[in-house]
Amino acid sequence: MDRWEQQGLRTANSGIRNQVEHILDAYEEQRAHLSEVQAQLAAARSTAKSADGLVEVTVDTAGVLTEVRFTPEAMRSNPDRLGRSVTEAGREAARLAHEQVQAIIAPIAAAAEALPDLADLVPGAPSLRDPQPNDELPTDGKS
Repeated sequence: MDRWEQQGLRTANSGIRNQVEHILDAYEEQRAHLSEVQAQLAAARSTAKSADGLVEVTVDTAGVLTEVRFTPEAMRSNPDRLGRSVTEAGREAARLAHEQVQAIIAPIAAAAEALPDLADLVPGAPSLRDPQPNDELPTDGKS
């Protein structure tokens, strides 16, 4: 290997090191922000009322019921109607919770997309953003 090839390899190596350092810096920044996001997700709640106004339901970010409130009129309703009202309000609250989760994690997802892919750093390396199906997994449902 002559002097020019060695210099070319050193330059390429230096470029890759700079990119890796940039990725590590961005990673550390996101890690610091992650605890804040986790706290927001833990505290977030979504509430929805049924269309008939008989029921109000609150769920956490996983869509798990945390509170159900009935109006006085709900107690005079028949069980089937009340069940439909609870289901309707629960579904709407879960939908709102899903939207809230997406809004909370959007900055982290955007930052992750901005980081270079492995294929950007190492020519010929596989992309980590485009997962390939594993041909070794059975397709007939058997192990």
